[in-house]
Amino acid sequence: MDCVILKQRYIDACKRHGILPNKGICSSLFMGRMKIFQHDPCILEFSLDHLKDCDFLPLFELFMDIDDSLIREVDIHNKTLCVMNGGYVLALLRALNKKLRAVHLNDLSLEKGFLRDLSKRGLTCKELNLRSSHLRQLNVTGSFIQLQTLNLDFNTSLTSLQENCFSCMPILKHLSVCATRVSNLWTTAAALSKLPSLIELRFQNCLCCNNTGHCPKSSAQRAQDNNWSGYYVRASSRHSLLINQPYSHSEEMFLDTSVIEDASLTENAHWPREDISEDYEVDAPNGYQELSFPEFLSNALNNFDLLNNNVPVHPWILSTEDGDFSARSFYSSQAQSLDDSGKKKYLTHHPSPICFEKHYRDYIIASLPQLQVLDNLPVNDTDKESAKFSFSKCFEYLPYRRRKKESIVSILNKRETNSSGTYLCKNKRSSLYVKSPQYHCRSLGAAKVGASAWPLLHPLSTSGYVFGDENKSFRPRQFEYNPSDSGLMAFGTLDGEVVVVNHENAKIFSYIPCLGAMNSVLGLCWLKRYPSKLIAGSDNGSLRLYDVQHWQAAVTGRNCNASGFAFDDFDQLTSVHVNATDELFIASGYSKNVALYDINTGKRLNMFSDMHQQHINVVKFSNHSPSVFATSSFDQDVKMWDLRQGPFQPCFKATSSHGNVMVCFSPDDLYLLVSAVDNEVKQLSAIDGRLLLDFEISSTGSSQNYTRSYYMNGRDYIISGSCDENIVRICCAQTGRRLRDISLEGRGSGASMFVQSLRGDPFRDFNMSILAAYMRPSSKSEIIKVNLLASNDSSSDPSEDETYLPSFGMGG
Repeated sequence: MDCVILKQRYIDACKRHGILPNKGICSSLFMGRMKIFQHDPCILEFSLDHLKDCDFLPLFELFMDIDDSLIREVDIHNKTLCVMNGGYVLALLRALNKKLRAVHLNDLSLEKGFLRDLSKRGLTCKELNLRSSHLRQLNVTGSFIQLQTLNLDFNTSLTSLQENCFSCMPILKHLSVCATRVSNLWTTAAALSKLPSLIELRFQNCLCCNNTGHCPKSSAQRAQDNNWSGYYVRASSRHSLLINQPYSHSEEMFLDTSVIEDASLTENAHWPREDISEDYEVDAPNGYQELSFPEFLSNALNNFDLLNNNVPVHPWILSTEDGDFSARSFYSSQAQSLDDSGKKKYLTHHPSPICFEKHYRDYIIASLPQLQVLDNLPVNDTDKESAKFSFSKCFEYLPYRRRKKESIVSILNKRETNSSGTYLCKNKRSSLYVKSPQYHCRSLGAAKVGASAWPLLHPLSTSGYVFGDENKSFRPRQFEYNPSDSGLMAFGTLDGEVVVVNHENAKIFSYIPCLGAMNSVLGLCWLKRYPSKLIAGSDNGSLRLYDVQHWQAAVTGRNCNASGFAFDDFDQLTSVHVNATDELFIASGYSKNVALYDINTGKRLNMFSDMHQQHINVVKFSNHSPSVFATSSFDQDVKMWDLRQGPFQPCFKATSSHGNVMVCFSPDDLYLLVSAVDNEVKQLSAIDGRLLLDFEISSTGSSQNYTRSYYMNGRDYIISGSCDENIVRICCAQTGRRLRDISLEGRGSGASMFVQSLRGDPFRDFNMSILAAYMRPSSKSEIIKVNLLASNDSSSDPSEDETYLPSFGMGG
């Protein structure tokens, strides 16, 4: 059956259904007839533009006939507007069966039902373009066994790739995910590793490259410079515009951020954040419009005209050697310019946030060794070797520097037979095998954490039964694990309440209502020797000591006459902490002073004045010495003090590049973990304040990106997050290498989250809790429990608006 017969059948079908033939359909059939006449492969192109529901039936009959015709393949596309029902569009696509080659639904406004049905039932096409289709999740369960090319560009609500999202695409070779919000290296690489045939990947593209494939300019560029192997683009210490390329002999080049006036390169970074206590809540102003991160980056980057006199530039954002560049518009037909040596230069285009992760390119290349092209740049053997080296230097493949995955059964068997867990200790006299007590525990942890890049994220219920209110809802503002009971956690609320909850079963253990003038509870600290007691401090300066066992009556309904013991107020309080013997506690706030209290007598013993040049955000006693404490201030200094020496001279002082948000001791008091504004996280010696390790977390350029960090697994790992980001980073405390990023996504469309606080679980390795809040005004905050030893159940199909996604790839 040729195109002439098909056209006549289409016209006859239109007559039967009482509609006029579509001129575009007739034109496509005519073009197909011409190809057959010229003995060319007959590939028809049909446009969905201006098709209406009434066009469906005759077109459906035509497509059914094509399956038995001489037509070789069919391409479907739209360029302007398609108003046909999405269900009809899907029926037309499936009617073509194996004749369907390419489907381009660019910028097509499709209802959720269309995308859901497409994902669940699949298509037989070889190329699928869903550019700007408003995808939020990639839950693909249908059959795409013929699919070789997939374009998901400009799906700006797509924040993560789920574990099995590509399992139905066994021969997918080309994938483009430009201008999305995908940001997590770990989950992204893990999802893409399920594609054995993937040879090309794009998270950004050259301005001169609209399609997939390596950049046509790159080969010529390589021929001009045989030593060229890409360029490593690094931001200044103030901003982290990181589009990282592998590098060989080129210098590091810096972006001058002065052209980005007052604009942070993070979402919502322009919010005013006047309250900056240890974990202070941030509310957006009324009328706030959420920024599109990729859109902002694309707009900012496309205005740069960057000149470099010394290094051949290729399609990435480069500046001059000293960091200067002009900000005049960069517009030409091919978006190119010439440097002084006459070599062409190109800019990147539409980067997804993942491109700004440190060592992004190296991580992807090392994780996907079959890749041949990444972001329009060819991947050669030199790139792969460089990527392996960078990966081993900057990332942990498995926890505790394990080099290979082990099965849990094998580890347990070795433990039972005592055939492992030893290391060789040599001395002058003999060689002895010494038992390593943590070997098996750490091996099990490494095996479980390495099993999945999607850890279990579980929101803790912060509502429950309180006498007189069957389902009372709380707004948590600060929380602390109980130091003795592994099941208890206390959290203070924005309304001045203190709630003790069994976080294992989400049952309220004790409830303390707001007493007197208590406002938002910013400071909480359990006593160690009396673990039923805690001290709570609010932002208006109120300080009280509670015995939570006395307040169980509020839950059970029994009469309760208990009240918290009140201490002298400390104005504008932000932090409280109890010493090792439960005899003293200290408080700090929006002042240069620190107050010392006696817990037994209830008296304020002293007010230490002018300990810093600016306000002291956090104070912490050491875990073992009852007289030693540390202060962190926004004057950029961290100081160690000893009450036995008086408050006149610190034991030592360490200075950060930015204002310090917080400080904490390692559990053994050997180290201080210092967190300054905008991801400046360092580990110091608690003896003399020497810098031992800089974790080198990428900055965002925001002066309001308040960072918090704590220890996890004793002092083996640190967890760090910031209030302008939705990421919690996990790093080895000994090497600084990154183990994993945990990303948070809220429930509901466009519901971005940030971290207000986080703590490592003191009783469970690789467990933590995160206090996260939504990036929109008057929204609730939630405590999210994270278990890296358990996998998120990605096999379930939750509602789009009722799920948390560990994307992957936010404070304290």
